[in-house]
Amino acid sequence: VQLVESGGGLVQPGGALRLSCIASGFTFSMYSMAWFRQAPGKGREFVCVINYKEGGTDYADSVKDRFTVSRDNAKNTVYLQMNSLKADDTAVYYCAASTVGGSLIPTSPTLYAYWGQGTQVTVST
Repeated sequence: VQLVESGGGLVQPGGALRLSCIASGFTFSMYSMAWFRQAPGKGREFVCVINYKEGGTDYADSVKDRFTVSRDNAKNTVYLQMNSLKADDTAVYYCAASTVGGSLIPTSPTLYAYWGQGTQVTVST
């Protein structure tokens, strides 16, 4: 099993980035996919999730209306479009996979079996 994130980098406040996470080694279409982030000195924080059934989504209040999660099951890839970035969005961003889905939308990191290595996002002038 492998999750590989890409697309991180340095961006100015108000800018945008698009993260990608390519999955392999499991049946991607049967897993809910989420993004979490961890800033220096802080715990891992839920960002957003897209479940495997009907593409239901959920977002942390701090990113709602700025971030959009999507998936392409044909490419085994989940995306995170981040707009109107703020300094507080600076963190390592991780994608994760969970078998919890259907009518449930998992937001707790304990529900995720597989994790990527993370990609750094820095929002600064």
